Amino acid sequence: MARLLDQFGNPIDPTVLKREQAAPTVSGVRSILSGHPSWGLTPERLARLLRQAEEGDPTAYLELAEEMEEKDLHYRGVLGTRKRQVAQLEITVEAATDEKADVENADMVRELLNRDELQDDLIDVLDAIGKGYSATEIIWDLSAKQWWPAQFKWRDPRWFRFDPIDGETLRLVGESGQLEPLAPYKFIVHKPRLKSGLPIRGGMARAVAWAYCFKTFGIKDWVVFAEIFGMPLRLGKYHPGASEEDKRALMRAVADISRDAAAIVPESMTIEFPEAGGKTGSVDMFERMCDFFDRQTSKGVLGQTATTDAIKGGYAVGRTHDEVRGDIEQADARQLAATINRDVVRPFIDLNKGPQKAYPKVVIGRAKQTDITQMSDSLAKLVPLGLKVEQSVVRDRIGFPDPEEGAELLTPPAAQPPAPSLTRALARAKAASRPARDETDDLVDQVETLAAPILADMVEQIRRVVDEAATLEEAQARLATVFPGSATDELAEILARAMMASDLQGAADVG
Repeated sequence: MARLLDQFGNPIDPTVLKREQAAPTVSGVRSILSGHPSWGLTPERLARLLRQAEEGDPTAYLELAEEMEEKDLHYRGVLGTRKRQVAQLEITVEAATDEKADVENADMVRELLNRDELQDDLIDVLDAIGKGYSATEIIWDLSAKQWWPAQFKWRDPRWFRFDPIDGETLRLVGESGQLEPLAPYKFIVHKPRLKSGLPIRGGMARAVAWAYCFKTFGIKDWVVFAEIFGMPLRLGKYHPGASEEDKRALMRAVADISRDAAAIVPESMTIEFPEAGGKTGSVDMFERMCDFFDRQTSKGVLGQTATTDAIKGGYAVGRTHDEVRGDIEQADARQLAATINRDVVRPFIDLNKGPQKAYPKVVIGRAKQTDITQMSDSLAKLVPLGLKVEQSVVRDRIGFPDPEEGAELLTPPAAQPPAPSLTRALARAKAASRPARDETDDLVDQVETLAAPILADMVEQIRRVVDEAATLEEAQARLATVFPGSATDELAEILARAMMASDLQGAADVG
């Protein structure tokens, strides 16, 4: 019996599919505990951990990426928006062909994707947008005598490494620390192509890390400034003859003001509250710097700033930025669909039906607005001319599911033939009203036969000109030049010969 192979040619071991391969361990390399490289982060340290990620140890970089989502609210907001927007797009399943087996396979995939947790599962897969890659383990269930993905479990990206040779093949860090191949049909591995190059260098976290580092410095300085200058400076003055006890009393009063906002001092002492004047520019500098890095983050993650930052430009700028964001959405959706088709659809069909020549296709994206009336008119004209169109394609375009076997189907009404008596009456009336044929009728038939191809071609050209013209004037101008001289000359010659033959026939009848 031939062994089942995965999409990469690796043999499938059914016993492995039912157990977890990348589960966390209490002790060992797959621990849920994490470091915190953002504490005391400096440009030198950031450069070092980014270089370590390129050299094969991405642990610190991935931990920093996680902390950035926790600490930087702006980055968390725009990254979450990008992931949720794609995860909530419409998902459709297209059958490979109209064959019964392919339609059944498509229905199986639709049932698989009809799960309440699907959007959350997709968001876990889209974690790769921030970190460069994601690995979601499929937990297969066979209790219903059918292979079924019972769970899609997000796995910590720190538990995986890229192959040191090609830098693209993802490996699992085993309990002994050695790199192990991922079990076939066990993982959804998503590596979005956000930029060309190694996947570990393609995540948004790497691009945003520098903005995060410098923005953190700006916020720290801002907080220190607010701590020093946010409260007015308390300045106590004592007279030259004040005793040490008087000085200590004044000092206690000044200190108490910061806690209680109230104090008493002798009449001979004074306390002043000088304003922190001249510091407005410094405050604006901190705010402008943080806003600048937020805008750069928006541009990097969403491709625009119009939907996240208040900028000048009005409606036109917003529309332009929405189009840029739409391009990113389409690219994310297309890449996500390719991953789902490779790592979910094909394994699911292979395990239950065996290898197929063609597989159902998952499509993720905004539904295209189909003009049903226009499509129906086009089909009504083109199908009778021989155009071959798959019924499943038409149903998918207009949003109708494939009919179930045995379902009651709508059918066009059959044309009712006229009653026999009425048919005979019409035939007799037509025969009675038809005049006797003579030589002129034969001549007219000959003219119609000779002129029919020419007239049909002329009518078709006129129809095409009228359909393509935007205005009546344009149609008139194009009709004046549309017919070559040979066509009209040939038609004129046929009519001239017919008229000559008619004159000769009339002369013969008179004589």
